[in-house]
Amino acid sequence: MTIELPTLVTFIGYLVATLAIGYVAYKATDTLSDYILGGRQLGPAVTALSVGASDMSGWLLLGLPGAIYLSGASEVWIGVGLVIGAFFNWLLVAPRLRHFTENANDSLTLPEFFENRFNDKSHLLRFISAITILIFFTFYVSSGLVGGAILFEKVFGLDYSTALVIGALVIVSYTFLGGFLAVSWTDFFQGCLMLIALILLPIVAVSTMGGLEATTETLTKINPEFDNLFLNFSWMGFISLMAWGLGYFGQPHILSRFMAIRSTKDIPMSRNIAMAWMVLSLIGALAIGLVGLAYFVDKPLANPETVFLQLASAILNPWVAGILIAAILSAIMSTIDSQLLVCSSVVVEDFYKHFSKKQNTEAELVWLSRFALAAIAIIATLIATNPESSVLDLVSYAWAGFGAAFGPTVILALFWSKFNKFGAIAAIVTGAITVVTWKQLSGGIFDLYEIVPGFVFAFIAGILISQLNQKENQEAESIFERLSQGHN
Repeated sequence: MTIELPTLVTFIGYLVATLAIGYVAYKATDTLSDYILGGRQLGPAVTALSVGASDMSGWLLLGLPGAIYLSGASEVWIGVGLVIGAFFNWLLVAPRLRHFTENANDSLTLPEFFENRFNDKSHLLRFISAITILIFFTFYVSSGLVGGAILFEKVFGLDYSTALVIGALVIVSYTFLGGFLAVSWTDFFQGCLMLIALILLPIVAVSTMGGLEATTETLTKINPEFDNLFLNFSWMGFISLMAWGLGYFGQPHILSRFMAIRSTKDIPMSRNIAMAWMVLSLIGALAIGLVGLAYFVDKPLANPETVFLQLASAILNPWVAGILIAAILSAIMSTIDSQLLVCSSVVVEDFYKHFSKKQNTEAELVWLSRFALAAIAIIATLIATNPESSVLDLVSYAWAGFGAAFGPTVILALFWSKFNKFGAIAAIVTGAITVVTWKQLSGGIFDLYEIVPGFVFAFIAGILISQLNQKENQEAESIFERLSQGHN
């Protein structure tokens, strides 16, 4: 694919804009709370699109359209599962987590909240949570860097190593400078860009092919069942796809947005914006996959996941194509920056501050967070230098791993007064181990997506172990009542 000068110029302009946002956020960041959670002053619109952009990543612009291109509309069920999961995460978890974390000694990270919620003086719960986040996200970031590097490589003709370093430097630069505010504001603009791309491209493509009726006729000739939502249906597959929504309850980079929103009163508006963005984006991704199938009927794509790129380059003005290609990179960047920030927060807030006896100023802690972020980025980049490295297979566990380990723990911590630290530890460990073990097995019931057994077993373990430790229940109930005060 040949990239014209206008495309390159618009793309570079986009990157300069993200760095400018990073600098502005840098000037507004003074304390560790600012760097980690933006001082809990995020508005509803920024929160909503930041959640969406950091969640969807390149999957929305590359993976889902590619799956639709290859298999038809039946692939949309994963999107349905995600919409349902995201809605209930906003409805049930967001308001209580925002309220509880502020009341629990202004907890800035998920591990810190768990420790304060259960008054765990052994610090074991905090340590287990922090290690889980750090390990999973380091590999998750590596995967994102690989995706970004491959995109740079294909779009600009760079060699893989150069593309990898450029992508990492851009992302680290604005995140290093501005922390949570930079990440959230870039996510906001990236979310807007992604939505415009997903709506604009299929509309222009359909118009180019002679309208909706002509496009539908072409698709019918290619595959009469292209719009059959139940093609090759199986209950195991259906449950697995729908179960992706369970992952939302335990994703640290999404939950941190709930903790950072300005007020619980802003959550309903933020939820409405987030869900509208998500539904429209998923519809756009579905349309791109189907329209791409019709457009390239005489010249099928070797790699279905490039359907967005190929379609944009084929039918759009190079200046517009540059903006839409930037949307793909922005999707990848919006997830990596959020994960890097969560990791640096864990290093400083849950390890350094806890084990260091030195009394640091807020400014020193912010700079420590910046250097921790840079160090994690370097490690992730080194892992990503080999895009075929088997260690990156661990990334497939991340969504299910976080969902199963932290999802039940978060829900029980927010809604069950008798949930105690032993139950929380049991839930996290059970969820993580189940996901990893289940993934190694195959055939029959083991083809079920590992988040399902992981989530269920973690929930059961959390409840049973809490019930077996009755001595902890009285204290757990007392803390729960204190944290609940003032919440409607």
